[in-house]
Amino acid sequence: MEITTKTAQQLRLTEEEFELIKQKLGRTPNFNELCAFSGMWSEHCSYKNSIKWLKTLPREGKKMLVKAGEENAGLMDIGDGYGVVFKIESHNHPSAIEPFQGAATGVGGIHRDIFTMGARPVASLNSLRFGNLAEPKTQHLLAGVVHGIGHYGNCFGVPIVGGEIYFEQCYHTNPLVNAMSAGIVKNGETVSATASGTGNPVFFVGSATGKDGIGGASFASADITEESTEELPAVQVGDPFQEKKLLEACLEVIKTGAVVGMQDMGAAGIICSTSEMSAKGGVGMRIDLDKVPTRQKNMKAWELLLSESQERMLMVVEKGKEALVTKVFDKWDLPCAEIGEVTDDGILRFYMHGELEAELPANDLVLGGGAPQYTREYKEPAYLARVKAFDPESIPVPDDLKGIAEQLITVPNIASKRWIYVQYDSMVGTGNASTNAPSDAAVVVAKPTNKGLALTTDCNSRYVFADPYKGAMIAVAEAARNIVCSGGQPLGITNCLNFGNPYDPEVYYQFVHAIKGMGDACRKFDTPVTGGNVSFYNQNPEGPVYPTPTIGMVGLLDDVKKKMTLDFKAIDDLIFLIGRSSADINSSEYLNKVHGVEYSPAPQFDIDVELELQQKIAQLVQAGVIESAHDVSEGGLFTTLIESCFNRDLGIDVVASDSNIRKDGFWFGEAQSRVVVSVKPAQAAAFRKLIGNHPCEELGVVTNGTVEVDGMNWGTTFQWKEKYDNAIHNLLASHESEHAMSAL
Repeated sequence: MEITTKTAQQLRLTEEEFELIKQKLGRTPNFNELCAFSGMWSEHCSYKNSIKWLKTLPREGKKMLVKAGEENAGLMDIGDGYGVVFKIESHNHPSAIEPFQGAATGVGGIHRDIFTMGARPVASLNSLRFGNLAEPKTQHLLAGVVHGIGHYGNCFGVPIVGGEIYFEQCYHTNPLVNAMSAGIVKNGETVSATASGTGNPVFFVGSATGKDGIGGASFASADITEESTEELPAVQVGDPFQEKKLLEACLEVIKTGAVVGMQDMGAAGIICSTSEMSAKGGVGMRIDLDKVPTRQKNMKAWELLLSESQERMLMVVEKGKEALVTKVFDKWDLPCAEIGEVTDDGILRFYMHGELEAELPANDLVLGGGAPQYTREYKEPAYLARVKAFDPESIPVPDDLKGIAEQLITVPNIASKRWIYVQYDSMVGTGNASTNAPSDAAVVVAKPTNKGLALTTDCNSRYVFADPYKGAMIAVAEAARNIVCSGGQPLGITNCLNFGNPYDPEVYYQFVHAIKGMGDACRKFDTPVTGGNVSFYNQNPEGPVYPTPTIGMVGLLDDVKKKMTLDFKAIDDLIFLIGRSSADINSSEYLNKVHGVEYSPAPQFDIDVELELQQKIAQLVQAGVIESAHDVSEGGLFTTLIESCFNRDLGIDVVASDSNIRKDGFWFGEAQSRVVVSVKPAQAAAFRKLIGNHPCEELGVVTNGTVEVDGMNWGTTFQWKEKYDNAIHNLLASHESEHAMSAL
């Protein structure tokens, strides 16, 4: 067929990119070659609209064991001869079209990034965003995504230990499904995604290749439209049992010493793994595509190159050790085929039955090589004028604070996510230390050591919408605060940057300023960015989703037994607020969900104040003078207090410590850098001595199960827990009943 500019545009390449490809090749590409460039130069693979800004993030640190972005995931030292491997990635567009498989294969893909480096995954987390939970479409997407995450994770055998979920109208058409995985590896036993050694054989291992997922990388690099359902072949199909076998086989084959390099076949499939491994090693490959195990007959060269069928790896093996590899994969009953060899000229040559189908310079295909890099224009979004114009004095202080609190505790963003997490296996592997002792971050035993990993995903996208720079700083700060409140020391982050169309100057403004805020916060907390994912084109017909730079953070506890939990422990323990009380109601769930205000500034935040707070909390935990620690976030101070009561069915008797502050702001505002702690009376003197001059207010005491606020009886903890635990279930059940009645 004749290859023209129109052909390139149909493959989501621009006219300028088509001309650049011809220039690099010195000729017009054939269809197979153009398909390869389409996948590799997609936004999803090349980061062409983001890489220049990503390079401004802090990417180095004392505990980093590989450079940021150099391998499939980040790797940091945790001591005792072990490292933690971790990463977060998006699977947004597939989940919008086919929520079960979209979410399931997102979980599978992120786990492969971990074990392809030689690490055994020990924990999974997620960050999810959906539209209005009262709408049938949202309920359909939520049910499918949660089922997909639970199905894959439960079958694969890695505990789902934490995460977050928000419901906002802007995610109605385009939900966000971000999956994070973390694993443990012994130092010196990691495997690089690098090809080397001329003549070394190239192996395909794992599930056979089919036509599912073809063009998935390009599909993820375009807006969701009404026609997107026609692109179902771009959604992969996962098999967690195959992945479990692949995990065990890969970890076993690494121990044979036969593996030179390995990379999973994720986005863009074989063309991605062959080009990236070759470019990194400065080598080429000869690949016989007809030797690739397939599950569908008569697959064409371009289909084999771009298929994103799941549970597959590309492996470079030391010549002469082929039998060691085939023996392991035969044992695990997995396809294993030698499909080519490493060459020394930097060129990828793909053959079918002896016919040359594509000839491509590896380096020209990849990020950091010949893939284009753009700097898009940006301008301040017009809506920020409405944000800045908000006057909190326009909101009257309500008389019925208890009624407001009851309303807030049932808002889906605040209420218990029990309906969701009961579908996940959080206990498999016996490493989860948070099952019966909740803390602000999930804590997992870093076996075989006695250390603990503290893990969290965080981002309040409403804050980022209100102020992209400050909102992204808050996302990093809250992640670090959750780690510290759990007894850990923040190590580093992985990020999943979810934004709208980068060609929209107002969207790109959000992206640029969020990157700046994230970078400044990571430098302040000494938490380098180890890697991650950019997901653009998250759009609804009405416009982009909220800018959502999700932060996945890992922290370290030197002794997992010294974990700090969020729950109050005993009657008569004293309750303190560390940090300053505030009247700030900006961007709070209270302001948005109760008063319907969409445009208001980000909440009060000062990064120097935040760092001092975290250092003080770490000091208190280390000294053993506090019984619990729970940070103030969505829902404000009252939500933090009542959540601290639930685990042991205790109560509170608390009074606003500053009568000059408006009561709705005091109890429901979301000003940052605040933590609620409880202290045994016998430790009160030691606590006050350690606090010194740091801002701290005594709020009251822990009681036997009644809730007293400002001298008024607000019922029992049991009543509040019933509302909190069942809010999402009741909302879903009521709408199911409505649908059933309307069907009659």
